[in-house]
Amino acid sequence: MDFRARARRTQGWGLGLLTVAALLWIRLAVLLFTPYETGDSGHDCTSRFTSENLHDDESSCVVERDRPELLAVLGASVPVSVIGGVLCTSGSVSHRTAEHLAEVTRLDAAST
Repeated sequence: MDFRARARRTQGWGLGLLTVAALLWIRLAVLLFTPYETGDSGHDCTSRFTSENLHDDESSCVVERDRPELLAVLGASVPVSVIGGVLCTSGSVSHRTAEHLAEVTRLDAAST
């Protein structure tokens, strides 16, 4: 029973981390696909994904693009999702193994 509880707890941690990773991906999508406003001039800019002036260095939209924030959100989501996937898979496999072992033990006791 303790093994099953640990397996469920591990699976829960994995699902929690996958939820955090999903929230980070949603934040990245919002940053990429929604229009934004420059801070100093209040100029409206198209979304970072569909910007027409990607290579225009004079545009205030290009200066305000803030790529480090986008990369930070993306960089944080990758290890969180990998660790969450590993923990969720490990917990699920451990729980299934414990259930299988309990079933085999029950059938072995019933046959003797």
